[in-house]
Amino acid sequence: MPQSVARNLEGIRGRIAAAARRAGREAGGVTLIGVGKTMPAETIRAAVEAGLTDLGENRVQEARRKAPMLPGALRWHLVGHLQSNKARQAAALFDVVHSIDSPEILSRLERASEEEARTLEALVQVDLAGEATKFGVEESGLDGVLEAASACRRVAVRGLMTLPPYDPDPERSRPWFRRLRALLEDARRRHGGLGLSELSMGMTEDFEVAIEEGATMVRIGRALFGPRTEGA
Repeated sequence: MPQSVARNLEGIRGRIAAAARRAGREAGGVTLIGVGKTMPAETIRAAVEAGLTDLGENRVQEARRKAPMLPGALRWHLVGHLQSNKARQAAALFDVVHSIDSPEILSRLERASEEEARTLEALVQVDLAGEATKFGVEESGLDGVLEAASACRRVAVRGLMTLPPYDPDPERSRPWFRRLRALLEDARRRHGGLGLSELSMGMTEDFEVAIEEGATMVRIGRALFGPRTEGA
């Protein structure tokens, strides 16, 4: 397993570089986040030993369990929904939270970060397709979250995140990625003080298309670690 994970990581990096070249970009402008949902710590450690520096988890409690078993010099990303009652734990564990979806959860995370004496980065999750099964702020509510972000001192909102509707054809995701990029460009004009620059979009099925459309962070699980376990 360690060798296969290392090979997977090398292959993904090559695909990231190729997608970046097609878009006239530098591969160094794309952060690869290895999402370890349901994966045992030893599998994740194989990727870390092969050079992976950014790890993502969907759940606060899973990150709490794994973090002590992995090297300390890692950048942890919460890529799943943040429940309000988990804000304190998230502030203590993570470096970047990708799933801000309301002024209220941003405020809770700000207070928790103050209590933990930590500074965090965050992204606003936007539900572009209006899917009932997914979290995220609607486009019409984005300004309200970004206005709240301007008052934060411990949490720095740096960009946007989205999860497009699942489709096995990655080209079907392109319009959603393009839309998120347009939203970011518009938000930068109206909320220039925030320094918005990050686009977290693209997973195993469609990360190359996401990079072509401007992704600065891609969240890769199965292509890196293999099929998920524990029935997930």
